Amino acid sequence: MPYVSERGTIMPASPIRRLVPLANVAKEKGVKVYHLNIGQPDVPTPREGIAALESIDRSILEYSPSEGLLSLRQKLCQYYKKFSIDVDVDDIIVTTGGSEAVLFAFMACLDPGDEIIVPEPAYANYMAFAISAGAKIITVPSSIDEGFALPPVEKFEELITSRTKGILICNPNNPTGYLYTMKEMLQIRDLVKKHDLFLFSDEVYREFCYTGAPYISAFHLPDIENQVVLIDSVSKRYNECGIRIGALITKHKQLKQNVMKFCQARLSPPLLGQIVAEASIDTSSEYMLATYNEYVERRKFLIDEINKIPGCYSPIPMGAFYTVARLPVDDADKFCEWCLRDFQYEGKTVFMAPASGFYTTPGMGRDEVRIAYMLEKPELAVAMKVLSEALKAYPGRTLCN
Repeated sequence: MPYVSERGTIMPASPIRRLVPLANVAKEKGVKVYHLNIGQPDVPTPREGIAALESIDRSILEYSPSEGLLSLRQKLCQYYKKFSIDVDVDDIIVTTGGSEAVLFAFMACLDPGDEIIVPEPAYANYMAFAISAGAKIITVPSSIDEGFALPPVEKFEELITSRTKGILICNPNNPTGYLYTMKEMLQIRDLVKKHDLFLFSDEVYREFCYTGAPYISAFHLPDIENQVVLIDSVSKRYNECGIRIGALITKHKQLKQNVMKFCQARLSPPLLGQIVAEASIDTSSEYMLATYNEYVERRKFLIDEINKIPGCYSPIPMGAFYTVARLPVDDADKFCEWCLRDFQYEGKTVFMAPASGFYTTPGMGRDEVRIAYMLEKPELAVAMKVLSEALKAYPGRTLCN
């Protein structure tokens, strides 16, 4: 029998989707599963996007340019100006979701054996994309007890070697919801400038910052304009995960040339998705504010409810729509599996993402889960009740009731 690739063998399974088969079996048994595992918004997609899809009148659904439709890139420029991000159409390459933007950035910037430094916990697919590029993620652990604040900059500098090509941040952060401060961003800027590194900045959650302070983009940082690689997506801000439209934005000319070769190899990003995304940029401010306010309310409710459960703790996330919570369990992976396979409360159970999958340091996150507050508050209330009952019944609980 032929051997499969080592790359495929070491590719990590998604902590977000790995337990889907157990959830499906539970549903087949009639159990109501509350999905707290995945960042799939339940807020309706903007009417502007749906209307554009419904009104498509073409005789041919053709390839688009490999870099994306010019009209979409022009409208994206207008969108970014609202956030004081000054880019032009030639700086923007439309990708098949933000995921492809990360993958192409790695493929275009990194050679096999090169390293990227990333604060952890981090979005699990970064590791998968690095493996695809033959590169290595080097992590700097942050702590739930510190609210997942940026680790001391000295910890980053200790890890910089001749193979280090960049630092990757997600701001606001997935999975923690942490929002980097200006001080932290400037510390990262100083490192990037000093060591001549790329700064990969995943900013897909910029619409969801809850501090009231101005949003800080990597493109706001002085003197590193040509070192920034910004990753973006319409999936979260317009609730359009399924159209698979993202963007890679950079002013580094050679990097753009490299990325375009990968874009040409995959031909073009989704035509229909681009049409929907372009129309969605005209979404009303009322829609965006209502969506923002909804997540603010859900966040407050969820964090209050989690921290009422004996032995549980979550810091207050300041962005995105996730939190990482500590639970009184011996092993969160086993607990999440047990909830789906062996537990139900009044015919209901919960599906959470074990946080260990967002770490690469062995042993970290073993008593933590990522929770996405994608449900309306009445459903969140039931889900938290089910979680509370599950923790009482779990054989591996570490807190006496």
